[in-house]
Amino acid sequence: MRISRSGDYIAQIRLIGGRVFEKLLADSGAETFNGPQGKILDALWQKDGLSMNEIGKATGLASSTLTSMLDRMELAGLVKRVRSGEDRRVVRIYLDTRAQDCRHLYRKVSEEMTRIYFQDFRDEEIEEFENYLLRVLQNVRDADRKDH
Repeated sequence: MRISRSGDYIAQIRLIGGRVFEKLLADSGAETFNGPQGKILDALWQKDGLSMNEIGKATGLASSTLTSMLDRMELAGLVKRVRSGEDRRVVRIYLDTRAQDCRHLYRKVSEEMTRIYFQDFRDEEIEEFENYLLRVLQNVRDADRKDH
């Protein structure tokens, strides 16, 4: 198999896309959260009350990164931590009132990013591309599990 540049391309897309997303977020007037925090909020908007482990799996963020981000988000009134009633070792993360007000803004910026990413793509191309990305993601997740 030849050496692929795909990893380089993905890394560049992530870095440049992150800058574009942050600019769109700033231009939209969002001051309550940043792009990485938006990933956490998005996971909680899909299913509130996730554990840190579940948020890590949903976002790909490491637990050490999550801890400090959640500290800042809790201070900003975006999330609250609640110890699980079933297992006191588990802390569940819930959306706080300020986070609910941000959802429409995050969605609007995300839709604009999707438009930028897939400009001039047909729906079939987008679906095929995302299927390939999911396969690559599964491969790296499998490799990551083998190392732990």
